[in-house]
Amino acid sequence: MRPRVEWMNQTDNRILELLEESDLILSPAVAAVNLDYSRNWVSRRMSKLEDAGLIEKVDGSYYRITERGRAYLEGELDAEDLEENDSS
Repeated sequence: MRPRVEWMNQTDNRILELLEESDLILSPAVAAVNLDYSRNWVSRRMSKLEDAGLIEKVDGSYYRITERGRAYLEGELDAEDLEENDSS
């Protein structure tokens, strides 16, 4: 079971799942189209996920999931590991 993290929301989980399931490097615009959210909203959420080390920026404004992101999806991280204050 995935940890409940205060700052995360359903969009964050959907972004991580999309990146993990597709195994692609995606821009916020492409992720937004596939998830039916605005590009601006997805871009803000992807920045938060990057700050937490769950995704990483690749080649400009494209992102891919990290091993830490995969561990979160598998329920292998504690909520404390993902609190915003701990992610620099």
